[in-house]
Amino acid sequence: MAIAIKSIPTLKDKEAAAFVKKAEEAAANRGAIDFTKQIKDAQAILAKAKLR
Repeated sequence: MAIAIKSIPTLKDKEAAAFVKKAEEAAANRGAIDFTKQIKDAQAILAKAKLR
């Protein structure tokens, strides 16, 4: 028996404007996360495993 496909809800008016605003803010703040510690840890693990 096939599973029915549910319709995707559509944002309208205020909800759509709020969604777009939050998406634009998130896009503007991309790269705000600093991964230097994680990169350093990964390089140490790879060096120990002699993969890098």
